Amino acid sequence: MNTPQQASAFDDLADKIARLVQERGWNQEEFARISRLNRHTVRQILLPGEHRRLRNATIGACARALGLTVNELRTLPVEKLLPRMNEAHPANGVAPLRRLYEKAMQPELIAWIERNGERAQQLSDGEVDELLALQESLDALNAIGVEGFVQQLERRRRLLQQVQVIAATEYRSLLEQFVALLYEKVQPGRERS
Repeated sequence: MNTPQQASAFDDLADKIARLVQERGWNQEEFARISRLNRHTVRQILLPGEHRRLRNATIGACARALGLTVNELRTLPVEKLLPRMNEAHPANGVAPLRRLYEKAMQPELIAWIERNGERAQQLSDGEVDELLALQESLDALNAIGVEGFVQQLERRRRLLQQVQVIAATEYRSLLEQFVALLYEKVQPGRERS
């Protein structure tokens, strides 16, 4: 049995989620689809007076759909969450993670997203585009798998971050020489001897 304080905390979290969903402009049906929660659960979250204790998995699904971490959703007030949600939106107005959830169709990709919410949240808009393009080719998806493809994206992201750090140091000229040498070796359209 929940104490009055626990019940209030559950109501507050459900109210917070309902407010954020409203700010996104989603109706119950859209939020159910994006969060991958059943309609009954979504109704209990979004309708006043319908609140019940939210399971951790439900809170996690809501957080992912909103482009937030579970910790942010649980601890930060709505006023702090709104700017976080808005800064995650690229020019097209859709956060990369939300777009990934909306457009993922292949069961392997959907399962990977559900197992790796934190990693999926780190994907950039371009990386989401690449991942979504992967699902269009079943041969490519079967050959490398979602996990293998994401690992390649993460390795490339780390490499680019390291290059940016090096480029801001006294080693920039050495980096330029090294990149020029490598580029000459792999330059597209150039025949190798």
